Amino acid sequence: MTTHLTPLFVLVGATLPLGVAALACNSADRDEGAEHVASAEDELPRRGRFGDFEATTERNTRNLLQRGQEIFRFDTFGDEQFWGGKLRLHESIAKVTPAQALELGLKVDADALPSRLRDKIARGQVDLDDPAVTLSLLQLDAILGVTGFFNDRGKLISIGLQCAFCHSTVNDSVRPGIGTRLDGWANRDLDVGAIIATAPTLQPIVDLLPKVPAGITEAGVREVLLSWGPGKYDAELLLDGKAFQTDGGTSLATLPPPDERTSAATLLPNAFDMGGVNEHTWTGNWGSVPYWNAFVAVTQLHGKGNFFDPRLNDPVKYPNAAATGIWNVVVGPKDDLVTSKLPALHFYQLALPAPKPEPGRDFNEEAAERGAKLFTGKAKCTDCHNKPLWTDAGWNLHTPEEMKIDAFQANRAPGNSYKTMNLAALFVRELGLFMKPKNKGRFYHDGRFATLLDVVRSYNERFDLGLDSGEKRDLVEYLKSL
Repeated sequence: MTTHLTPLFVLVGATLPLGVAALACNSADRDEGAEHVASAEDELPRRGRFGDFEATTERNTRNLLQRGQEIFRFDTFGDEQFWGGKLRLHESIAKVTPAQALELGLKVDADALPSRLRDKIARGQVDLDDPAVTLSLLQLDAILGVTGFFNDRGKLISIGLQCAFCHSTVNDSVRPGIGTRLDGWANRDLDVGAIIATAPTLQPIVDLLPKVPAGITEAGVREVLLSWGPGKYDAELLLDGKAFQTDGGTSLATLPPPDERTSAATLLPNAFDMGGVNEHTWTGNWGSVPYWNAFVAVTQLHGKGNFFDPRLNDPVKYPNAAATGIWNVVVGPKDDLVTSKLPALHFYQLALPAPKPEPGRDFNEEAAERGAKLFTGKAKCTDCHNKPLWTDAGWNLHTPEEMKIDAFQANRAPGNSYKTMNLAALFVRELGLFMKPKNKGRFYHDGRFATLLDVVRSYNERFDLGLDSGEKRDLVEYLKSL
């Protein structure tokens, strides 16, 4: 035994810090004070370095959540240099009345209002036809997703947009369009195109489309923006220049007659219930939440930050992106107002839960129970929609051929595929909660199906499911229950 212990003892003395080695070698001579030191050292294996890791994690969680919420709701990423500085959008916003803003789908955060003002609005004692009220709401940071910049004299001098502009709404607790924030809920009333089209000049957008065939004009761009309609946006327009679906994507230079136009824009997606899900947009291989946040902040909101995706440097598929260089935007560290905010923003978005339907109010419970059996059985929905993600676990993309639908929107994406949409909170759209009646429903990426029953009928036909009319209705009730 001695022959083995001696080398080990030598090794301990050679590798431990001098103080610790001395304690190990002189254990027989410890006095009371030494015993006290030894007791403290005995704690090291339990505490050790980073012993407060759990507490640090909890603090980090709170900080990320709070910071992410602030970024989602209020951060413009410096995009006011585009919306205000180039398009001069603030000049038109300054003339818009609250009634007109609400008609355009803008929402007002009631909790940002002084209680007296909130009560007066609820009682109809505020003139919503006065543009000065709009400016007051901007000064209170009460218009979701919009920041107004004012000079010392109270004049609106610029405007900036945030994530909440498209991906938050309100619960109409004060009046339609005015209520408590609902972050992550797509604003299906928001007419993004019509709002941008009010800008005094659209030339900066024309300048971002240099590879579109000659003949593009501000008037043409304005027509395209107005064609989007409520709750829609075209994130690929500045990449490929395709404005309408006619003939695989008509360019802005050759607009088809109005009665032949099918917009290339897609519905704004929800930004909740995204945890554990691979792809998050309608089409494939773009990337998940952090990619999309950087893409939107830099290339769509036109904030100041870095963005890199060499796939977009394709002069055939993405002629505009290749020509303008928006696939590789580089700014200095001091000028980057985006990258440092991506972690907290991502964290907050993953924390946003899907709203839950109420049995008996939002869906028929008995019919939903029957529909649940169809969902996992005859209708074969779980082939792609896996509980509780309600999308594919893992690679949640499918080709147009698999989906048995057209390839137009899929082919605008890097992966030429469609995402299996997660189904949580379908009842919100089906019932039209907190949206104008004309904007309720609208399912699939382009809103081609007016109701969930239309969706079920289409799947029944495309995949020969053999569902009868009662089964279709039961399946709809189950979908509303998710």
